[in-house]
Amino acid sequence: MKEITACFTGHRSLPDDKLNQLSETLKATICEAYDKGYRCFCSGGAVGFDLLAAEAVLSLKGKYNDMKLILIIPCPEQTKYWPDKEIKRYEKIMSRADKTVCVSEHYFKGCMQKRNRFLVDNSSLCIYWLTKESGGTKYTVDYTRNKGVKLINIADYFI
Repeated sequence: MKEITACFTGHRSLPDDKLNQLSETLKATICEAYDKGYRCFCSGGAVGFDLLAAEAVLSLKGKYNDMKLILIIPCPEQTKYWPDKEIKRYEKIMSRADKTVCVSEHYFKGCMQKRNRFLVDNSSLCIYWLTKESGGTKYTVDYTRNKGVKLINIADYFI
């Protein structure tokens, strides 16, 4: 399964003025991955890039009947401090996902990193949005490099 699985990681904060272009670039990248044999796309379901990527996959499922979206969430309380708008968006995505995997029963310091490692450990491609050299996305990209997983930085298309 790993050989046909791609994951997403990226910053929570995205450039508002580039959201449409980012979404279209994500869809094109997902289509390219599909053409190379990827069928399963995993998102961590976090605000920002994760949700945008999940929505991109869902928008393509009508075109690709065998495309799957799997949400890999850190804990059931992931949305506890989110704004209502983002919670509704998340719930809509969850209701349309093919599967949801929860990596921890409860929140604990480090459960987000546990989720990120799970995403990478079960994928052979990581599509990501990295524009700063710090934080959780940087940690995950470094982990991905160390695991030998292929990487595509969507931000590279915006330079």
